[in-house]
Amino acid sequence: MQQIKQSLFILFAVFIALPSCNANAASQAVEVYWEDLVPEGFNELAPPAVQHNGEMSQLQPDAPVVDTYDGKRVKIPGFVVPLEGTGELTTEFLLVPYFGACIHVPPPPSNQIVYVKFEEGVHIDNIYDAIWVTGELSTDGWKGDIASVGYRLKGEAVEGF
Repeated sequence: MQQIKQSLFILFAVFIALPSCNANAASQAVEVYWEDLVPEGFNELAPPAVQHNGEMSQLQPDAPVVDTYDGKRVKIPGFVVPLEGTGELTTEFLLVPYFGACIHVPPPPSNQIVYVKFEEGVHIDNIYDAIWVTGELSTDGWKGDIASVGYRLKGEAVEGF
């Protein structure tokens, strides 16, 4: 009888623990890389280093996006192009796949730029370093003076890459 009670207790404990394990798994951010944000078969133009002719116009401002991660919590690496904030905190920035995009070379296709917004702001140690940004991704585009953007991300965290 004691063994049955112990077995039932263990079974009950596992049953109670399962929902919290699933909740934890659901809150884990999916690592997304830049190639994941480009639809299969989309013919991206050559990299800006090859095409740069002195013009700063965006090469493909209406590039198609991928719906796979729309509304999902993701973690994506990239470089920061600051838009809004103070000397200490950045509240809005563009996340781009390579250093200098949108500043020193023409902006990449819109499906290779993520507009990131942190309500409270976030400290960016060094805009020259690659970072990971975690948050909820959306396919709602964004348009600014610098570029048209295919994705938005509601920022939660930033860490070194």
